[in-house]
Amino acid sequence: MLKWQDDDPAAAGHTVEFATGTPGSEYTVLQYVQAGQTMYTHPDLIPQTPFYYRLRPFYGPASAAVEVDLPPGAYDDKAAADDHAWAQPLPVPSGSVAKQPIRGAGRSTAGAPTEFTATVMDPNGIKFTWTDHASDEDGYLLESKPKGSATYNEVEVLDPNITSVGLTTLPTEKQATYRVRAFYYGKPSNIAHQTTGDAPPGT
Repeated sequence: MLKWQDDDPAAAGHTVEFATGTPGSEYTVLQYVQAGQTMYTHPDLIPQTPFYYRLRPFYGPASAAVEVDLPPGAYDDKAAADDHAWAQPLPVPSGSVAKQPIRGAGRSTAGAPTEFTATVMDPNGIKFTWTDHASDEDGYLLESKPKGSATYNEVEVLDPNITSVGLTTLPTEKQATYRVRAFYYGKPSNIAHQTTGDAPPGT
C-alpha cells in the first residue's frame, strides 16, 4: 500500500505511477486520484520484482458540471463495435476563441473549458463537447461522479486541444455527473521502492 501527504492546496489531484527494473525506467500511470486521497493499493504484483513508485500532481481548472440520466437499455457490444465514430476524441473547430495560460494560476478558473455539453447517443453512450480556452494544457481529463458517490473519477485522459469525445458507460452507470478539466503536470515526488517476495505456494 502506498501512502502520502496531500499538502498542495493548488493541486487538483495526483497521478500514481510505477516502473520496474530501475528508477530511471519509463513510468506507467496506475491511476489519477483526486485531491484528498492519500492511499493507493497496487494489486496483483509480479513476484521477485523491484517496483518504483512516484506521484505527480496535476493542476488546472474544470468546466461546470452536467448531470446525465441515460434511458433504459442494456449495453450492446455489437452496436458499439459497428458504429462508434461519434466517440472518437477530436478537436472540433470553434472559430476564434481567446485562450490563456493555466500554468501557475493556482485554483483560478482562468482558461477553464466552457460550453460543456453532454448528448445522449444511445442507452449507454454519451458524447461530450466543450470549448477550449487553455493555451498551454498537457491535455484534458473527463471526470465522472456516479450518482451516490462523493468524489469524481477520471474516465478519459485526452490530448491537448481535444474538444469532443464519447463515453460508453456500464449498465450500472445510468445516472452520473460529468465535467472536463484542462490540466498540466507538476514535478514528480520522491521515489519509493519495494521488491516483491516469492509467489505464494500453488500459484
